[in-house]
Amino acid sequence: MKGRPAFAAQGRRYGYVGPAELLDCTEPRRAGTEITSTSDLDAWLSSRPTMELGEPFTFVVDLTGTLRLAPRRSEHVVCAAGQPILAAGEIGFTRHGIGWTVTQISNQSTGYCPETTSWTQTAAALDQARIPHPGHFTDAFIFRRCPDCAQINIIKDDDYTCGVCDHPLQVRR
Repeated sequence: MKGRPAFAAQGRRYGYVGPAELLDCTEPRRAGTEITSTSDLDAWLSSRPTMELGEPFTFVVDLTGTLRLAPRRSEHVVCAAGQPILAAGEIGFTRHGIGWTVTQISNQSTGYCPETTSWTQTAAALDQARIPHPGHFTDAFIFRRCPDCAQINIIKDDDYTCGVCDHPLQVRR
């Protein structure tokens, strides 16, 4: 496999926690495209329809530390071929001169619920591919699963209350 490190990358591994029916749709041939260089990124983005370039794409960082991209409406678990990951979210690019720069990036993935600390692995994958980035998630999300109803919640405005059943959620700082 081209450009892949010969070792497993460091960092917390996130297993899939979303709906089982999405996990059933995964297969290796449908995994996201490996991006290990700026030429890989340019080739992939150049192959996308123009209307897609204005919105973010789905990304994961696989267990080897490699960035994988898929169209926005792709599920993270499909992009990851059903495997555990080091990071996941949405990523947007803008062309600058002859290359591309990450202009928006988040950890938004309710299928994996990566913590904001997954930025370290995200940055490492982008740096390995030599893709310029902002140095942090431009939008960072905190996820909590309700112990009462099992719903996954995105925390907003420091409100650690389940949006479905109003049960208090765990606060970790």
